[in-house]
Amino acid sequence: MSRPSSAAFADSKPHYELLDGLRGVAALLVVFYHIFEGLSFAAGGTLITTINHGYLAVDFFFILSGFVIGYAYDDRLGKTMTLGNFFKRRLIRLHPMIVLGAVLGVVFYVLQGCEQWDGTHVATSFIMLALLCAMFFIPAAPGACYDIRGNAEMFPLNGPSWSLFFEYIGNLLYALFIHRLSTRALAVLVTLTGIGLAWFTLFDVVGYGMIGVGWTLDGLNFFGGLLRMLFPFSLGMLLSRKFKPLKNVRGAFWICSVVLLALFCVPYIEGKHVITFNGLYEAVCIFFIFPCLVWLAASGKTTDRHSTLICKFSGDISYPLYAVHYPVMYLFYSWLIENKYYTLGEVWHVALVVYVGSILLAYAALKWYDEPVRKWLTKRFLPKKK
Repeated sequence: MSRPSSAAFADSKPHYELLDGLRGVAALLVVFYHIFEGLSFAAGGTLITTINHGYLAVDFFFILSGFVIGYAYDDRLGKTMTLGNFFKRRLIRLHPMIVLGAVLGVVFYVLQGCEQWDGTHVATSFIMLALLCAMFFIPAAPGACYDIRGNAEMFPLNGPSWSLFFEYIGNLLYALFIHRLSTRALAVLVTLTGIGLAWFTLFDVVGYGMIGVGWTLDGLNFFGGLLRMLFPFSLGMLLSRKFKPLKNVRGAFWICSVVLLALFCVPYIEGKHVITFNGLYEAVCIFFIFPCLVWLAASGKTTDRHSTLICKFSGDISYPLYAVHYPVMYLFYSWLIENKYYTLGEVWHVALVVYVGSILLAYAALKWYDEPVRKWLTKRFLPKKK
C-alpha cells in the first residue's frame, strides 16, 4: 500500500524527497509482486516466487506514513491546526483515489464478466452495492452479497484498499489520541504493539506462513491487520520525534532501493522450531531493517538532477499506482486462469504490458484526476493561508 508524498503533509516544511522516492520504489515493487501473485493464484495457490516478500511493502509504507505524519503535524495539531482541518486534509489527500480505484474496479470487473472466481454470475445490483460501499469505505463481510469475488476481501473491487482502511484508522487514532502522548508514552505504545505483532508474526497465528494478514474481516485477520498497522505507524512517529540526521550520507536513495529489492526477493523460508523461520525474517525486516532504511533515507538528499527527477516521479505516482493497479491485476489473473498460464516465461510480454500500463494509468490518474480534484477540494474546504 503506497502513501502520499511528504510534501502533501507539510505545506510549508521542507520535505524528505528520498522518502518520497523510496515510497515510489516500494510501490513499483508491489506491482511486480502482484504479477507473480497472479501466477501463483492461477496455479492453485502455490508459493509466490521472485518478489517473494513483496507483501512487506505494506509494513514499510506504514513506517513511512508514521514518520511523515509525525514530522508534519506533531507541532501543529491542536495548536495551529484544528482536528477538523486535519481530517479534511487527510480526506482530500486520500479519498479521491479511493473513489477512482472503486470505479475502475467496477469497469474491470465488468470486463472480466461479472463473475466470482468460481464462475458464479453476480447481479448488477450487488456490483453497484459493492461500489457504493467502497466509495464510503465500508468493508465487505465474508459471504455478504457485495463480496462479489467470493474470496472474502474487505474491498472486492480493489483489494489493496484494505491497507488504506487501516491507514484511516491510524490517522483517526493519531488525531484523537497518539499525538497527545509524550515521547515516553509513545515508546510504551510502540513496545506494546511490537510485542503483539511479534507474537502474531513469530508464531504464525493465522496459519498463512507469513504476515500477509489484514485483507479480510474473517477470523483473526482484522486483529492482525490492526497490529500490522499500529506498530510500524507508531514506530515511525517515534522515529520522527527522535530523528537526528546522519552526517555525510551519500547515495542513500540507491542504497535503500537496492536493500528493499534484496529484502523482497529473499525466498520464502521454510521451517519451524518453536517459532516460524519465515516469521523471524519478517520480524527482522519490520522491527530493525525498515526503521534503519527510513532513518538513512531521511538523512540523505538527492545530489544530482537525475536522482531528483527519479525521486519526484516515483514519489508522485506512488499513491495513484497503489490505488489503481489492482483492478488491472484482477483482469490479468482471470486471463491467466482461463488460459492456464503459470510461469512468467509463458506470459512475460503480457506481464510487461500490464506493468507498464499500470504505471501509465497511475500517471494519467494523477495528472487528469487526482491533482485537479485535490486542488478544487482544497480551495473549497480548507482555509486560506494568511
